[in-house]
Amino acid sequence: MAEQGFRKWIITITVIMASLLELIDTTIVNVALPEIMGNLGATLEDAGWLVTGYAVANVIILPMSGWLGDRFGRKNYFLASILIFTLASYLCGQASSLTELILFRILQGLAGGGLLSTAQAILMETWPREEIGMATALFGLGAVVGPTIGPTIGGYIVDNSNWRYIFYVNIPVGAIAAFLVSMFVRESPKFAKGKPIDWWGILLLAVGVGSLQVVLEKGESEDWFATPYIAALTITTLLAGIGFIWRELSTDHPVVDFRILKDRSFAVGIITSFALGFALYGSVFIFPVFCQNLLGFTAFQTGLILLPSGVATILMMPFVGAMLKKGVPAQFMATGGFFLFFIFCWMLSNSTLESGTGDFFWPLIIRGIGMAILFVPLTTLAVQGLQGKQIGQGTGLNNMMRQLGGSFGVAILTTLIHLKSGEIRNLLIENINPYNPAYIQRRDGQIQMLLSKGYSLLEAQQKSNGMMEGTVIKQTMLVTYDHMYLLIGVFVLAAIPVIYLQKFKKKPVIVTDAH
Repeated sequence: MAEQGFRKWIITITVIMASLLELIDTTIVNVALPEIMGNLGATLEDAGWLVTGYAVANVIILPMSGWLGDRFGRKNYFLASILIFTLASYLCGQASSLTELILFRILQGLAGGGLLSTAQAILMETWPREEIGMATALFGLGAVVGPTIGPTIGGYIVDNSNWRYIFYVNIPVGAIAAFLVSMFVRESPKFAKGKPIDWWGILLLAVGVGSLQVVLEKGESEDWFATPYIAALTITTLLAGIGFIWRELSTDHPVVDFRILKDRSFAVGIITSFALGFALYGSVFIFPVFCQNLLGFTAFQTGLILLPSGVATILMMPFVGAMLKKGVPAQFMATGGFFLFFIFCWMLSNSTLESGTGDFFWPLIIRGIGMAILFVPLTTLAVQGLQGKQIGQGTGLNNMMRQLGGSFGVAILTTLIHLKSGEIRNLLIENINPYNPAYIQRRDGQIQMLLSKGYSLLEAQQKSNGMMEGTVIKQTMLVTYDHMYLLIGVFVLAAIPVIYLQKFKKKPVIVTDAH
C-alpha cells in the first residue's frame, strides 16, 4: 500500500541510507589495502581476499534476496540485513588477524547482498504509481553517489586516521537505518512462508556462483588454468550451473524463479545490465590505477577527481525521471547514455603522462550524465513486464547480472592489460638500438647531463639505461590503458542494438537498480 506525506519521505530516506551502506563498502576497502597489509602483516595476494570474499558473498545472496523477502517478509529481511551488516562492520574493525577480517567481510557481503533489491521493492510499495518517477530519481542518487564517494571517504580516513574506521563509520548509519525501518516500514505479504525450502537449489547456487566469482577475481593473478584450483573451480562452476538451472526449472518452489525469463524484456534486460556492469566497473577499475600508478595521485586525490561525475549524475537524475514519466521511450534514453559513455572512454583513450585534473573534468562530467540516463531506463525496461512477487526475483537477478558483468569486465581487462603491455613493450624496445638516431640523441643527452652532475662515464651510462627503462615502462602502461578505455567504449556501442529487442512502452513504471 502506498504511503503519503512524512511517512513516505522518511521511508525513502531510510532506504537510501541503508543502500549507501552496501554501495560505499564495495569500493571503500580497496584504497585501505596497503594499510591493512602493513598492520596485519599480510601480502597483497592474501589481502585481496578481503575484496574477493565480500564480492563472492554478495553475488551469492543477490539472486536469493527476492525469495528470502517472500519467505520472512520484506521488512524483517531488510531489518535483519541492516543489523547483520552493522554488526559485521564492527567485527571487521575489531579484527586482530587477516583471517578474522576476511570472515567478517564475507558476513558483511552476505548481509549487504540483501539490502539493494529489498530496498527497491520497499520503495516501489511505498510510493504511488503516479509519483514513482521522483522516488526513482532520489533512489538513483544513492545508487550512483555510493560507489563514487567510497574511494574518497576511504582515502580521507586512511590519510588522516586508522584503517579500522572505514568499518566503524557504518555503525551509526546502520543503527539509525535499523531504527527507522522498525518504526516506519510496513510488513509485506510472506508469499513463500510455509512452503518447502529448495535446499538443493541454494547449495548449487552458492557453489556455482561462488566458484565463478572466485575464478573471475583470482584468475589473472593465479595464471588462470595453469593453477589447479582455478581449473577445478571452473569445472565446478559449469557443473553446478547446469545442475542449478535444471533444479530451478524442475521444482515447484524454486529459490530463483527462472520462469520470469519468459518475459522478453526481462531476458534482454539482464544482458544490458551485464553490459552496464562491464562498462561501469571496468572503467572504475582502470581509472584509479592509471591516476595513482602513472600520474602519482594519492587515493584521496583520485577520489576527489571522481566527485564531479557523481555531481553530474545527481543533477541529471530528476530530469531523467521526468522524461520517462512524460513517455520518452527508455530505449532512446539508454542509447544516449551508452553513446555518452563511449565519448567518455574515447576522450580518456587520448590521455598522456602530462594529463592533469583539468583534463579529466569534462570526460567525467560526460560519464556522470551518461550514467544518469542509463541506470533508470535500463532497469525500467527490464522489469516493466513483471508483476507482484516477480519484481523481487527480477531485481535480484538483475543486480546479480550487473555484478557479474563487473567481475567479468575486471577479469577480462586485467588479462588484456597483461597481454597488451607485453606486446607494446616489445614494439617500443625495437626502437632502442644504436641505429635509431632519436634514441642515440636522447641517450647522449642524458649521459652529458649526468656527467655534468659529477657522475663517472660508467655511472652515467648505467643511470641512462635505467632512465630509458623507466620511460619504456611508463609509455607501455600509458598506451595499454588508453587501449583499454577504447575497448570499453567499443563494447558499450555494441550493446546499443540489444536494447531495441525490448518492448516499447509509452509510460513505463520507473524503477531503479543499483550495485
